Amino acid sequence: MVKAKRLKRLKKVISYAAFVGPALIFFLTIQIVPFIMGIYYSFTSWNGISSTVEWVGFENYIKLFTDDPKFFDSFVFTTKFMFTAVFISNIIGFSFALLLNEALKTKNILRTVFFIPNVIGGLLLGFIWQFIFIKGFASIGNITNIGFFQQPWLGDEKTAFWGIVIVFAWQISGYMMVIYIAALQGLDRSLLEAAKIDGASGFRMLTKIIIPLILPAFTICFFLTISMAFKIFDLNISLTGGGPFNSTESVAINIYQEAFTNNRYGLGTAKSILFFLVVAIFTTVQVIFTKKREVEA
Repeated sequence: MVKAKRLKRLKKVISYAAFVGPALIFFLTIQIVPFIMGIYYSFTSWNGISSTVEWVGFENYIKLFTDDPKFFDSFVFTTKFMFTAVFISNIIGFSFALLLNEALKTKNILRTVFFIPNVIGGLLLGFIWQFIFIKGFASIGNITNIGFFQQPWLGDEKTAFWGIVIVFAWQISGYMMVIYIAALQGLDRSLLEAAKIDGASGFRMLTKIIIPLILPAFTICFFLTISMAFKIFDLNISLTGGGPFNSTESVAINIYQEAFTNNRYGLGTAKSILFFLVVAIFTTVQVIFTKKREVEA
């Protein structure tokens, strides 16, 4: 009897290991081990090539706070970009979801059209929009004399910032739309119908019934957009390359250049560890805040 139980338990362990084991091995190999190695290298002055690794302790972290203003300029840009892009992307995504949740004949086609930009790779998307900003807008501006199209979109600090925001929102809003649509379709229609019968206006239904009931979707969308906006790299490097004059250099580009262009891998990994902590703090605070609102709703 005891042997039978042990065999049964062993079979369960083997079956679980067969399913979870490969994924766990890949996760440890690709994520956890490199992360631990990154923490180690952040305390060294390794150049990424040499076989000798010199331990320097907290010297790299001290440099970040005392002798690297360019890094903190990139942090300011990335944080400003994150707040702006998250707000605009979620507003557009939620608006699309409200529109396409209605009984429109073309809603399936429109959902596909709005989602397609998310399928295109960031580098390719950046180069496409670079052509649009430089050639397309200039041509329209010459024909129409409209000031909006005549601006140096990627050649000026302010317009380059908004150019990156526009492309990011254009790419990611369709993804957010899909999540919001799924949440809207899960609503109890009887609640909305009862509110209509009671004379509730569309705006009051939106703010008092719909949004409180789909707050879990907002939690997910805010988490995704915050992390994506913070980690922006391919879109940024293909649109502006961090220019003009490093005014649109994201933290990811700064870390990449430090580690692989300047060959200061130790300092680059120290920046990446600090960046990881900041992103983790922002996303954790956001999730805690929105989760509390869910409970209140």
